Amino acid sequence: MSRVTFALPKAELPGDIEVESVNLVGEFNDWDHTSTPMELNSRGTFRATLELEPERAYQFRYLVNGEHWYNEWHADAYIPSGFGKDNCIVNTEIEE
Repeated sequence: MSRVTFALPKAELPGDIEVESVNLVGEFNDWDHTSTPMELNSRGTFRATLELEPERAYQFRYLVNGEHWYNEWHADAYIPSGFGKDNCIVNTEIEE
């Protein structure tokens, strides 16, 4: 398995939104809006670490407060979602 840490700095979110929750949503959790909550660390970054199958590309996005979608600005790639926005891509590494 490949260990992947997803991180969304609070500073990258619009200041006019009071952030109550951030969830990681993607192919790895069947796009479930609540199954992968992210935790806010002492540095002001929401984080979640997952074990994913190696040598795969997964689509994902961040969901803030259950209604605002955000992308990872440092994703490996982007792909149209079919809903007028792009999804982020994370490529997992080869197992050693």
